[in-house]
Amino acid sequence: MTKRPRTLSAAFVRTVNRPGVYGDGRGGRGLSLRVHRTLDGRITKTWRQRVRIEGRLTSIGLGPYPEVTLAEARQKALDNSRGVRLGQDPRGRGVPTFAEAAEKTIELHREAWKAGSPLPEQWESTFRLHAAPLLDKPVDRIESADVLRCLAPIWNSKPAAARKAQHRITAVFRWCIGRNYRADNPVDRAVVALPKANGHTTTHHRALPHGEVAAALRAVRRTTDTHPSAVLCVELIVLTAVRPGEARGALWDEIDMDAARWTIPASRMKAGREFAVPLSTGALDVLERACKLSGESPLVFPSRTGGPLPPKAPLRVLRRAGVASTLHGFRSSARSWMAESGVPAEVAEACLAHVPRSQVVQAYQRSDLLTRRAEVMQAWSEYLG
Repeated sequence: MTKRPRTLSAAFVRTVNRPGVYGDGRGGRGLSLRVHRTLDGRITKTWRQRVRIEGRLTSIGLGPYPEVTLAEARQKALDNSRGVRLGQDPRGRGVPTFAEAAEKTIELHREAWKAGSPLPEQWESTFRLHAAPLLDKPVDRIESADVLRCLAPIWNSKPAAARKAQHRITAVFRWCIGRNYRADNPVDRAVVALPKANGHTTTHHRALPHGEVAAALRAVRRTTDTHPSAVLCVELIVLTAVRPGEARGALWDEIDMDAARWTIPASRMKAGREFAVPLSTGALDVLERACKLSGESPLVFPSRTGGPLPPKAPLRVLRRAGVASTLHGFRSSARSWMAESGVPAEVAEACLAHVPRSQVVQAYQRSDLLTRRAEVMQAWSEYLG
C-alpha cells in the first residue's frame, strides 16, 4: 500500500496508482493530485486546486499529469493564490476583454460628466473605430504592438482623433492597472514608436477677429431658414461668451431677469463649479425674445420636439449665415477684444469661467469678480451693437 505523504514529491506523483485525492500539505495552497481509474483499467492523474473566490470555495483544474509536472502545478497554484489576493478570478473570468474594461471605464467616468453629455457615445465611437484590434483581447494579453496597430493609421492623417484615442485607451489601461489586471500601460511604449510632432500639435477652434463679430451677428439675425430658438441661442453664446453646451441647456429657473444674472449650476459647468453670468442689455433682449418663443417649456431654447436643441443646431445657423467661425471660437474673439481693450487678465479669464491653474491663485482669488465682469460684458455687448 502506498503511504500517503505529508507533502507531494516528484517520485510519489510518478509512482502512485491508488485512486484517491492526495494533497500537497498545509503549505500547498490547496493543491492536490487526483488519481482515477478508468473503466478500461487505466490510471489517470490530474491536478486540482481549492481556492476561496469571493468567499466561496472553488475547485480549479490545473491540467493532467505528466503534461503538468509537480513543479509546474505548484507554480500555477502560487500564481492563482496571488491573483485571488489581488481580487482576480484565476478561472479566467476575472480578466476582462478590452471592450469590457472600456465599458467599465466609461461607467466610472459617467458620474463626473455632466448630465446629457455626449462623451459616453463619443468614447464608445472612438473604441469602435480606432481600437478594433484590442476589443476582443483580454487586457492582460494586449501588447504595445496591438496599440500601435490602432494609432499608427491615424497618427498623422487624423491627429485630433489620434490624440483622443490615445487618451481614452490610456484611461482604460489605467483602470486595468488600478484593478490589478495588468501592471503597465502599453500605450506608453507604443507612442514611443510614433512621430513626436503629433503630441505637440495644438489645434484651435476657428475664430473671427473681434472686429468681424458684429457683422457675423447681424448675418445670424438675418437667417430665416432655421429654427428661431437656434438663432437666439447663437446670439446668447456670442454676447455672453459661454460654452455652447451651457447655452443649449439653459433653463428659465437659472435666469433672474430682474437681477440680470444667469446662474449655471456646477453640474453643467466644465470645471464643475457654479458660475454666475452677468447679463448685458443685449443678452437680456435675446432672452426676452426667447421667452416669447419657449412658451411653457422650462428650456430657454427648446427644439421643435420640445427637448434641448441638438448640438449641431446652432452650428447650422452659422453655416447658413456664412460665418467662418465655430461657436467656441466666439469665446476666443471675446478674449482677444478684452486683451486689446485693457481688461485685466484675471477679469478676462473669469469672464470665460476659466479656473486658474495655480492652486495658490485659486486659494487667494476668493471673489468671482461679478461686478467687474458685468461691466466688461456690457461693454462687449455695446461693441457688437
